[in-house]
Amino acid sequence: MRTRFLVGMAMILAMMFVVSGCAKTQKDAAEQPLAFSTPDPAEPTMVDSSALDAEAQKAFDALTANKIYFDFDKFDLKDDSKEVLKSKAEILKKYADWKMLIEGHCDERGTEEYNLALGERRARAAYEYLVVLGVPSSRLKIVSFGEEKPAVEGSGEAAWAKNRRDEFKVFK
Repeated sequence: MRTRFLVGMAMILAMMFVVSGCAKTQKDAAEQPLAFSTPDPAEPTMVDSSALDAEAQKAFDALTANKIYFDFDKFDLKDDSKEVLKSKAEILKKYADWKMLIEGHCDERGTEEYNLALGERRARAAYEYLVVLGVPSSRLKIVSFGEEKPAVEGSGEAAWAKNRRDEFKVFK
């Protein structure tokens, strides 16, 4: 009985040694600089608005300039946000080669993890509404920045209200 116990303990120690050795090897490899870098194929190429004609520039500005805002700790769309998204959907239907990145943002209150999740739910709410309005989901992407990119610095309701938002970027 004691022999089985000792053999079992030896096996556990050996596995712990192997696992910790593998982790160090992976860490050492991660610290080595890469000789070259390739672009991430998932990274969108943003539309260069300076190359657009006047009509397309106006449409581009309407897509990117109008943000939507959320109440504290909420991700449901307000009526005015739905109107903004309806106009964005119409523009996206007209410019079929454009795609849109929806960025979800939060104010500074809450943990980093909570705000990343809330920012994702905010971006997803806009995404789902645009899909309901007829924009193909393949033309939409979402990302959450949580509290990482405030629109307005500072604490207080005036700043927080501007930071609880979705922003929109156009890419191809």
